[in-house]
Amino acid sequence: MLIVQIKDGENIERALKRYKQKFNKTKTMYQLRSRQEFIKPSVTNREKIQKAQYIQELRDQENI
Repeated sequence: MLIVQIKDGENIERALKRYKQKFNKTKTMYQLRSRQEFIKPSVTNREKIQKAQYIQELRDQENI
């Protein structure tokens, strides 16, 4: 559980902003989304290769 100490006279919006920052640093939402479905390692490797090919094509087009 995340706890954010509120200082005397501190604006509630500022405290909420600090809470959101702390929440994002824990990467909770990232873990929840990654656990929703299992992706095979071969699929992730294929996606990496396709991304690398796409980036390489862009770089090749710049050099022409």
